[in-house]
Amino acid sequence: MAQAAGEEVAAVRRFNRFYTRQIGVLQEGLLRSPFSLTQVRVLYELAQRGEAAATDLGRDLGLDPGYLSRLVRGFQEHGLLERLPSPGDGRRSRLRLTRKGRATFGTLDRRSDRDVGALLSRLGRPERERLLGAMDAIRTVLGGAPEPAVPYLLRTHRPGDLGWVVYRHGVLYSQEYGWDERFEALVARIVARFVLTFDARRERCWIAERDGVPVGSVFLVKRTKTIAQLRLLLVEPTARGLGIGRRLVDECVRFARQARYRKVMLWTNRGLDAARHVYEQAGFALVAEEPHDDFGEGLIGQTWELVLPTRG
Repeated sequence: MAQAAGEEVAAVRRFNRFYTRQIGVLQEGLLRSPFSLTQVRVLYELAQRGEAAATDLGRDLGLDPGYLSRLVRGFQEHGLLERLPSPGDGRRSRLRLTRKGRATFGTLDRRSDRDVGALLSRLGRPERERLLGAMDAIRTVLGGAPEPAVPYLLRTHRPGDLGWVVYRHGVLYSQEYGWDERFEALVARIVARFVLTFDARRERCWIAERDGVPVGSVFLVKRTKTIAQLRLLLVEPTARGLGIGRRLVDECVRFARQARYRKVMLWTNRGLDAARHVYEQAGFALVAEEPHDDFGEGLIGQTWELVLPTRG
């Protein structure tokens, strides 16, 4: 293999200096924050993975174990990260962002989106396509792994989806919890109201699809001018474990922020443990419980709320 010429080395270094200025890596705090590039990379990986073993995280990011340990300690001291015991191996621990950590990363993520969007908005479509093509070429030539295939996609509803939502809620909740047909009737009323009063600026339905088949749903609807309600979260048994429920809830929260709601609430029932875990991860808090027999005996309805930060 031929050795690189001096002018080639100089050209690469010149590009590196230019690009690091463009993305702000050389600033004291990345994205106008107190965090370095490495710290933001750790937050990003934990936000994407949900949980990760410290050893795996250090290996994948190419970080010295001692340096990573100091970063983790700092995040813990600031309440951004927590350690969890690893199932089956007491010598290893798993790392997970706290509610504060997820909120902190969310702020950084939105700033990054805005900064990149501002950078690209200065370019016309041909220039953007040329730039993105060059970036992909650099990643490919230098041996970057291809982006992992997403095992599902999210989209807004289309004809036929809403009937599927009613049908699958009726079937699944009967099979898994013994709820009767009155629950299916409730779902049908919610869906009908969504269609008849739909406000595209402030309401959404998302359908998770896998191999062309619906496997999940969620709705965000307007309850009042300042309060949104999350409704009809469902994930098919064949698609559980892929993070679809969490992704659907995250989309609702993101949209609620964009629509300038101040709070998102939801009503569910005690015993739906998988859904409860998703709501807790997203930052929702249980605020009320009450017994009812609307579609079964001995049910305990629960109201959960998530207060959204106000914008200046």
